[in-house]
Amino acid sequence: MGKELTIYYTSDTHGHIFPVDYASGGPEASGLLNMASVIRKDGNTLVLDGGDSLQGTPFTAYYLEHREDWPFHPVAEAFRAMGLDYFTLGNHDFNYGYQTLKEYLEASDAVCLCANVEDIRGELGIQKETVHVLENGLRIGITGVVTDFVNVWEAPCNLEGLRITDPFEAAKAACKRLKGRCDVRVCIYHGGFEKDLETGQCLSDSRENIACRLGEELDFDLLLTGHQHMAVEGVELAGTWAVQPPANAGRLLLIQGEIPGDKKRSFRSEFLDTGTRTPAEPYARLLPLEKQVQAWLDLPVGSLKEAILPEEKLEAALRGSRLADLFNQVQLEASGADFSCTSLSNEPVGLSASVTMRGIAAAYLFSNTLTVLEVTEEVLRGCLERCASYLELRDGQPCISDVFLKPKIEHYNYDFYAGLFYTFDLRRPVGSRLVRLTLPDGAPLGKRTYRLCVSNYRATGTGGYPMLRDCPVLWQGNEEVPELIKRYIQKYSPVPVVRNGEMKVVWK
Repeated sequence: MGKELTIYYTSDTHGHIFPVDYASGGPEASGLLNMASVIRKDGNTLVLDGGDSLQGTPFTAYYLEHREDWPFHPVAEAFRAMGLDYFTLGNHDFNYGYQTLKEYLEASDAVCLCANVEDIRGELGIQKETVHVLENGLRIGITGVVTDFVNVWEAPCNLEGLRITDPFEAAKAACKRLKGRCDVRVCIYHGGFEKDLETGQCLSDSRENIACRLGEELDFDLLLTGHQHMAVEGVELAGTWAVQPPANAGRLLLIQGEIPGDKKRSFRSEFLDTGTRTPAEPYARLLPLEKQVQAWLDLPVGSLKEAILPEEKLEAALRGSRLADLFNQVQLEASGADFSCTSLSNEPVGLSASVTMRGIAAAYLFSNTLTVLEVTEEVLRGCLERCASYLELRDGQPCISDVFLKPKIEHYNYDFYAGLFYTFDLRRPVGSRLVRLTLPDGAPLGKRTYRLCVSNYRATGTGGYPMLRDCPVLWQGNEEVPELIKRYIQKYSPVPVVRNGEMKVVWK
C-alpha cells in the first residue's frame, strides 16, 4: 500500500469571500470563508488555488478602490483561513497593475508559483516551482502557469515590470527540472481545455487554452486547470489526472491520491459544497468592510422612466436589448464615438426604475474601460458576421449556437451595436448573413473611416473579433464602465427609454 496525498483545490473564485449574492443582497452558497469550514488539513494535505481571485465582485472592487482605509487584504485573509499553501496567477489578477498585485502577494502567506511570469523588477517573490515534503515523506513537485493571452487582453500599463511567456514551454521546463526530485508532479494551470473531453474534437485553434496539450505531451501526474469556469471533476489525459472547479467559490475540489512507490499513481476527485459555517476569524475582522460595501451598494443613484426587465438571451439577440441600448448610450456619450458596441453577462439581467449601485453592479459585471478604434465598413461587417453566428436554425426555429455555449458559455461574446441599422438573415450561411448595414438615415457607410467605441476587452480582438486587433486606437478611457453608467444616470435621471440603432433578424 502506498502513501496518501490529499489536495483541496479552488480556482476562479473571483472575489467571492462572503456567502453573499451581491445582486440581491441575500445569502448565497459560496465564498472562501465558508470553504474554510469544509477543509480538513493535516501534514499530508495541500491547499492550492488556480488564480483569478482579485476581480469579480463589488466587494473586491470596493476594497481595491479604498484599500488605504483597511489594514488587511481580504482575499489574502480568506485564503489564510483556508490554509492556502500555493497558488498561481489568473489573467484577471493582472487587471489592476503591478503595485496592486505586489500588495496582494506580500499580504499572502502562501507561495505564488507562476513559471511563465517574469518579474523584471524582482519585487513579487514569484517562484517557478517548488518541492513540498509531506509528513509521510512524499515529495510533491508543484509548478504553475497562466495563459499567455494575458498579453492580448491586458492593458500594457498593467503589465509594466512583467513579462508573460509561453505557458507550454515554461511548464515543460519546470516539469523537466522537477524530474527525479519528487514523487508526484503537479501543474496548476490557469487555462482550460482546447478539446471536447468526450469526443476529443478540437474546439479552438487559439493558444488561449492548452490543457489537453499539457496533459498529453508533458509528464505531470496532476493537472489542475481553471479559467473556463467548467466543472470537470476528473478526466485522464494520457496518464495525467486533470480537474477544473466551477467559478465563484461555489464548490471546491477534493483530490486524493495513493502513491505506491514506482507503480502507477492512482487519483480520485470529487466536488465539495462550500458548507454553511464561516470561521470566527477572519469573518469578524472583515465584517465591517462587508457592511460598508453593502451600504455603498444600496446608495441611490437615480432613476429610469421605465424599469428594464431581465432579458432572456435568445429574445434579446432576436429583437434587441434595452439594457444594451442604455450601456451603448453611456459609451457613446463618454467617448464621442460614431458607433458603440457592448455585450451582456451570461445571466439575464435588468435594471429597476429606482437605480442603486447594487443594480448597476448586477447589470454590468465587468471591470472594463473604454477604447475608441478607427474602423472601416469592412471591419464592421466582419464584427457583425461574428455576431450573426451566435444564432442558428434548428427545425426552422432560431436558437443559440453551440459555438457560444461549448465548452464554455460565452453569451458575453455577442455584441449589440448602436448607431447602425443592420439585419441578419439566418437562412444564409455563416459569414454571409449580414444583408443590411446602413447609417440611421439609410445612407451606406461608404469608403470613409468611423470611430467605434468598444470595451478594452473587445479592443484586443478577443471573443472571435480578430478584425479589431489591428485597428488604430484613437482614444482610451481610464474609468470603469459601471462608474460611467452611474454618472450617466445621475445626469439624466429619470433616464428615458433609449433608442440608438436598429437590429433585425429574419429566418422565414
